[in-house]
Amino acid sequence: MSAINPRTKIVDTDILVVGGGMSGSGATWEAKFWCRGKCKVTVVEKSTLERGGAVAMGLSAINMYMGMRCRENTPEDFVRYVRNEFFGILREDLVYDIARHVDSTVHLFERWGLPIWVDEKTGCYQREGRWQVMIHGESYKPIVGEAARKAADEVYERVMLTHLLLDERVPNRVAGAVGFGVRDGTFYVFRAKAVILTTGGATLIYRPRATGEGLGRVWYAPWASGSGYAMAIMAGAETTSLESRLVVVRFKDGYGPVGAWYLLIKTRSTDLYGEQREPLPQDMMERYKSLYGKYAEAKPTPTTLRVLAVIEDLMKGRAPHLMQTQERLTTQEAINEGFEDFLDMTISQVNVWAGQNIHPQQRPSELMPTEPYIMGSHASPAGMWASGPADIAPPEYRWGPNRMLTVEGLFCAGDICGASGHKFSSGSFTEGRIAGKSAARYVLTQARDYRPTISSDTIERYKEVVFRPMEWYEANKGVTTHSAARVDPWFDINPNYINWFQFMTRLQKIMDEYVAGWSTYYQTNEPLLNRALELLQFLREDFRFVGAANLHELLRVWEFYHRMVVAEAVTRSILARKETRFPGYTIRADYPALDDEKWHVFVNLRYDPRTGNWDVYYRPVIHIID
Repeated sequence: MSAINPRTKIVDTDILVVGGGMSGSGATWEAKFWCRGKCKVTVVEKSTLERGGAVAMGLSAINMYMGMRCRENTPEDFVRYVRNEFFGILREDLVYDIARHVDSTVHLFERWGLPIWVDEKTGCYQREGRWQVMIHGESYKPIVGEAARKAADEVYERVMLTHLLLDERVPNRVAGAVGFGVRDGTFYVFRAKAVILTTGGATLIYRPRATGEGLGRVWYAPWASGSGYAMAIMAGAETTSLESRLVVVRFKDGYGPVGAWYLLIKTRSTDLYGEQREPLPQDMMERYKSLYGKYAEAKPTPTTLRVLAVIEDLMKGRAPHLMQTQERLTTQEAINEGFEDFLDMTISQVNVWAGQNIHPQQRPSELMPTEPYIMGSHASPAGMWASGPADIAPPEYRWGPNRMLTVEGLFCAGDICGASGHKFSSGSFTEGRIAGKSAARYVLTQARDYRPTISSDTIERYKEVVFRPMEWYEANKGVTTHSAARVDPWFDINPNYINWFQFMTRLQKIMDEYVAGWSTYYQTNEPLLNRALELLQFLREDFRFVGAANLHELLRVWEFYHRMVVAEAVTRSILARKETRFPGYTIRADYPALDDEKWHVFVNLRYDPRTGNWDVYYRPVIHIID
């Protein structure tokens, strides 16, 4: 470490919560309660607790609420719904575990001050749909983040974690994590008895539709870099369902969500020629039944098929679809609800309306499917393979405490926990609570006498790895075309290094063109996937030439390194499942139909950190709800 020599800070804790979003806040709050003053809880967030995670931008609805006190739904109902959404591939034990506890979480939010709409006639929460309740949610995350901050023993903000640490004496045992302060460059070493991964999913792995003046505008949080997946993968934990990327239909350019418009305001959508496409036309549904069997007949129609219908209309020249907003915005109440939906969480959509001179009371707005995202908390189940609850999980799904990964002492929640989607914000917080309680019990019982073993040589080695991009830049910046002014650093030309923006562009081009991005209408095949793996290997080899001029660029470098790791896992997962199980999300053109006889299984991966090899595992799908 010659040019760069940051100070090292070692932090000892019992429970390390990585990520301060909804699930991280839930894990912090619950873990501290069950520690009963006997263990220390530390949370690390690369932004701030009040505005960390996907809910930082606000929400207009809580999308998971059973309503059991009003006898509206049961956890069993919810499992059946999610099972149809994912064409039968889900961990019912994990979904049920969240569903039976989520109502208490929503009531907790209300006590903390979150304004939830109430139906004056029934006294129950006002519904947007069967599972959704309406909120005034611009300050949703600050309210939840404040609770986590008060609960935590220590909070480290503006700290980017890059690698998990494995114990040097105990095989397959997590011992902490390392990273750096994005403001002052401090190198942090966190030693812990248990680590809970609660970072978000992954955006910007695929080339977004927004370019130029809209560069970086995506639907899901642009700062979600898949770090939790990547760190777990690099530590040797098993993944699941990464072939199910999420593609959603949103208002074009601003990425405004459509749920409230369909469910609350009762707006209809049509194709470009005015033909109604929601619900789906009968001819489409008949063909989907022939390809996807009983799942196509499920009510409501699975999200994947509704997205597929829009994709097919795009290919036929019948899209973009149009949300006929002018038909419903005929009263001031409807106008207020429509605008608040976006002002609560997607202000960019209102900006698009203003910038393009669109009056939604007078004309329709275009709809478009997004680029793919990797996440496990929305209408997709991608993530890590976790042990289930002791009272309901079958033996095949239970090898340790609830929500522990296949690496001992490593827990997960929210987007990181796979095969259990449709948890959204309230379910993610709930799963964080589940993981926090489980980790606290683990620390106070099984790991009570455990002491992490991490040598000083290991710490120095990771320090060198983490800051190498800055070293490389300093050593080679003299021949950079724009090194003096750095007005547009992403256009730097240098024979010895590439920067984070160039690295990002290469990654997105590979994934978009070979691994079922939007430019190929979300289709791929075996030769394309194998070519992607070849190109990703070249990209991995070139990472040693990435340079970072400052700490902000170092942050971007490691975010895209994590995205690259996730991208390879996604590509290998899609390659391993030789069918089209999630048709609107990932279309295998060489295997266009569903094959329930052969492929009613989970596709899981494990990366061996010692050899660099990947193994594929096919885990059974066990249904526990009739």
